Amino acid sequence: MGQEVVDKMEAVWRSIETLCATLTDEQWKTPTDCPNWSVQDQLSHLCAGEHGLLGRSPVSHIPSDLSHVKNEMGQRNEAPVDYRRSKSGPEVLAEFRELTAERMRVLRALSHEDFAADTMTPIGPGTVQSQIEIRVFDAWTHEQDMRGALEQPGHLEGPVVELSIGRCASAMPFVVGRKAQAPDGSTVVFDVTGAAGRTISVAVEGKRAKLLEAPPADPTVRLIMEVETFARLGCGRWEPEASLHAGKVQIEGDQALGETIVKQMAFMI
Repeated sequence: MGQEVVDKMEAVWRSIETLCATLTDEQWKTPTDCPNWSVQDQLSHLCAGEHGLLGRSPVSHIPSDLSHVKNEMGQRNEAPVDYRRSKSGPEVLAEFRELTAERMRVLRALSHEDFAADTMTPIGPGTVQSQIEIRVFDAWTHEQDMRGALEQPGHLEGPVVELSIGRCASAMPFVVGRKAQAPDGSTVVFDVTGAAGRTISVAVEGKRAKLLEAPPADPTVRLIMEVETFARLGCGRWEPEASLHAGKVQIEGDQALGETIVKQMAFMI
């Protein structure tokens, strides 16, 4: 607890900074899996988040094109991104460095009591600790957006990834029970392979899905996939049918239920 999560925040920021340090103008403009967002736009989005957490005034800007925006949150996210499109990639990177350096000074000064204090997070009321954990996950997810677009895979193991996969794992009962409507009595095992992988087991009992402490001996369905696939499907970045067709997910047991779950894995707004 406490400064350990700040270590993870610093690690993902430094990984992003290193990735972006040598990008060309063409690379900055490369489209990513987020509709209408380039690599530069991904970094602009991260700048906007830390800008707000530092208590700085939001930019007053109305984007000219919101046709790709699906909801109110998307509209809020688009304004600061579009505002920064008048800047170059290196200019946005310089802002990212300045903002994260200031944020790190703030985070390193937090006390044990500060981490436990109540605050509002992107998913509702929580603690400062949980707010930072969400920021780590969010930053890593957008780093993967950039890496995928640039065809520069990396940062798929280590503490940051383990935290991020943990947050994805906690959403799987919602995916299995609420979204995929798995029948009562069924059990689902996600075998996520790789250094940061884990086994996630879910059971549906009384029409409610819950995590199990240990995997069942004979689950209704077992889904086997790498860390990257699990995260990209969970974050709604990859098309489920394309991932299934490409063999990125192996299904053992109930094939139909397995395919339904994969198609419903996206849990982020």
